[in-house]
Amino acid sequence: MKPSLESQGLSKISEDLNFILSRFREVLQALGQPEVADKLPWPQGLSGPSTPTPKAESQIQALGISFQLMNLVEENAAVQFRRQLETHRGPASIRGSWAETLQQARSQGIEEAELANLLSEISVQPVLTAHPTEAKRVTILELHRELYLLLAKLENQVWAPSERKQLIAEARVLLERWWRTGEVYLEKPTLEAERNNVMHYFTQVYPEALRLSDQRLLSAWETAGLDPGLLQQPERLPRLQFGSWVGGDRDGHPYVTAQVTRTTLQQHRKAALALLRQQVQKLAAQLSFSAMTNRVPGHLPQAINRWAERLGPEGERAVARNPEEPWRQFVSLLRVRLEHTWEEDGHGFASSQELATELRYLRQTLEEAGAGNVARSLLFPLERQVQCLGFHLAKLDIRQNSDFHEKAVEQLLQAAGLKKTAYSLWQESDRVAFLTEELQQKRPFVVPGTSCGPEADALLDCYRVVKEHVGRHGPEGVGSFIVSMTRSLSDLLLVYLFLREVGLLEQPLPVVPLFETVEDLENGAGILDGFLRHPVTQRRQEQLGPFQEVMLGYSDSNKDGGILSSRWNIYQAMQQLAHTADQHGVRLCFFHGIGGTISRGGGKYHRFLDGMPAGAMSGHIKLTVQGETIAQQFANLYTATYNLEMLLAGSGRQRGNARRPSQEDEYPHALIGQLASWSQEHYQRFLSHPGFLQFFSEATPIDVLEQSRIGSRPARRAGKRALADLRAIPWVFSWNQARFGLTGWLGVGFALRKMEEESPADFVSLQQWAGRWPFLRYTLIMIETNLLNADPDMMRSYAGLVEHAKWREELLAFLLEDYQAGLEQIAKLFGQPASERRISQLDNVQRRQPALLILHEFQLEALRQWRQARKAGAPEAEQLLERLLLLTNAISGGLKNTG
Repeated sequence: MKPSLESQGLSKISEDLNFILSRFREVLQALGQPEVADKLPWPQGLSGPSTPTPKAESQIQALGISFQLMNLVEENAAVQFRRQLETHRGPASIRGSWAETLQQARSQGIEEAELANLLSEISVQPVLTAHPTEAKRVTILELHRELYLLLAKLENQVWAPSERKQLIAEARVLLERWWRTGEVYLEKPTLEAERNNVMHYFTQVYPEALRLSDQRLLSAWETAGLDPGLLQQPERLPRLQFGSWVGGDRDGHPYVTAQVTRTTLQQHRKAALALLRQQVQKLAAQLSFSAMTNRVPGHLPQAINRWAERLGPEGERAVARNPEEPWRQFVSLLRVRLEHTWEEDGHGFASSQELATELRYLRQTLEEAGAGNVARSLLFPLERQVQCLGFHLAKLDIRQNSDFHEKAVEQLLQAAGLKKTAYSLWQESDRVAFLTEELQQKRPFVVPGTSCGPEADALLDCYRVVKEHVGRHGPEGVGSFIVSMTRSLSDLLLVYLFLREVGLLEQPLPVVPLFETVEDLENGAGILDGFLRHPVTQRRQEQLGPFQEVMLGYSDSNKDGGILSSRWNIYQAMQQLAHTADQHGVRLCFFHGIGGTISRGGGKYHRFLDGMPAGAMSGHIKLTVQGETIAQQFANLYTATYNLEMLLAGSGRQRGNARRPSQEDEYPHALIGQLASWSQEHYQRFLSHPGFLQFFSEATPIDVLEQSRIGSRPARRAGKRALADLRAIPWVFSWNQARFGLTGWLGVGFALRKMEEESPADFVSLQQWAGRWPFLRYTLIMIETNLLNADPDMMRSYAGLVEHAKWREELLAFLLEDYQAGLEQIAKLFGQPASERRISQLDNVQRRQPALLILHEFQLEALRQWRQARKAGAPEAEQLLERLLLLTNAISGGLKNTG
């Protein structure tokens, strides 16, 4: 019997892993480290006790690299599996793809004209951030990319034996370079290094992934039997834009100065123009059509002469280079105008819309000449690049915390000489009244150059940089002004005041609330209602259009109330916020502040989008891509294309669903609300235990993470030693490192067991909905994944680091009971144990377990020694910290996540 595609995929992982790790063993042996090679648990298993024990650092590094190689192999296998699936079962067999989405739409009776209109309503914006979660150096990421491409080459069967031998030799060289480079940041990366890292994706990955993603959509459209003529214009396709927080997000990041923001905006623009110059140059070389053999529209030579005359000698030279080749002449003139745009000397394009208009005209002339196929093949991708990347490449969001804004406005009021300046002590009604009255005035509080205080100066300097950029280049390169920890209407109106202060209030720059905690999510709809009613918002809506962006925080709400409470509160908040927006005739663009881990919203994009509440999606969506997730999802071109397709097609499905009657009223909202409440209470019982903080501080390597050199941002917003001040990322990171993973499951087992015991009929109802309600199914599977990744034996080992015996035993028992209940209850809901349903996931866990156990043993011992050395002020503490950082990195690779 022929094995299934799924089992073939698992076999391929094992075969490819054996191949690449055998090459790694050969490299280690050639470098005189046979004892390190022999201690690798793959592919042959651990060696016998006769082998000398290698140095700890060498073994840790080797295991860390082995995990990264495993991740590369698994990614390549996933790409190949999707290709096999599409070949043998058709493109619609790819879950979440355009092919599946269009097939479903056709089966539901949606007409092709409606489908085409729906596509043009979609707007998706991944936003890259540099939170302290990426535990791999940029140099290592480059090596990853090289090695991945080499593995893909080796898949090809056309190589002669000598050629294959050479490719294997290249693999050994790459592995040796990797071994000699080292894995851990010796110093914290600079903001410039983080910016350069995300710029790689904006310039080297996304433009080509956009082209391939468009091809996937157009191919699926034709395969579904739909009229290709409906999508011949690039503007009919979904809008894909990109955003960045690197250089704009200053929440708890004192190193993001106004100058950093200025440099970032400039770098984005220069890179976008450089990409366009390359593509326009390429297009000029391709459009070598002769006027002697092609029908030239009469208006084209007129347009060429007009622009050649305006551009003077440069224009004349551009035309003279290619006599009798009018299309090449026209494109050469575009290239000259782009050069002037780069130099900003007055002869360039005022905006990317001007270039888009010229390209549209060029398309028209080609179609008139009967060369429509050429236009679609050569010009279409360039038009899409201009549409999506413009002259700005990525939109830079400006984010700051509401507490920082309060300090800034108090300093501003003091500098202006007002009598009442203690803004932080005012009642909300007094704040709103003051701000509403003040916003009727156009004059600023202070003249430029006036120093008001550290927070006010930093904030106004940033806003003035934005004003300078908008004045020179327009607003398209600037994203949203985001207020983290938005708790009230005044938090948003305060940003209006700052915009007014520098003369930006009339610019179409969105002011966006970020609702993060459970309480803020519950209050979000009321805050939004007040904001949309405010006269300044209504006046600005005329420029911004019928959209309002709202950001939802997955991290702090999880830290606040646990995963089920977080997810359910976000789900409800989306429904309430969308309803509020509908009442004001506004469509919401939800900005999902998700991270790489399940605890912080991570997961498969199509499942994530399918789990959204029906009717809450407008077709416009933003979401953060953080830390190691950037490389996992976008380092490889074909994986990047797949993930962009999942985002675009998923948004299309949700937009289509919003137009049809939904089952939302049938779903058991009350049952989930009860579970979320019980789960949150249980989660908070853990946090309120008198020994919790000691347990957390000693049973996890949080103290190591606070010393790490992974990201440029501090681990705590204000440097305080308190849970409330700890960022959600190291909170998740630390529990994952110690294999508790409790941020992704704590409270759920207790709540499900309580429902089964106290309300058995409700539990049966929940069983019936577990596979039918997308939100419930996705949430349960994600929680179960966290449970399967956790390890109760490791929990016991790390809990052994806690010195207080009574608290250690109480809290460990509390966690283990909930862990076991979670596995058992979710199995009951799905009617099968995980061992029968989650074969690939368990295979993944088991493959990694032998090496992870070795690393955990190293980490436990190193933690004990380091903490003792720190306490005693011993000099070996620094060396032990280096070992712990190496271990943190290796374990992260083994778990495929940090925070």
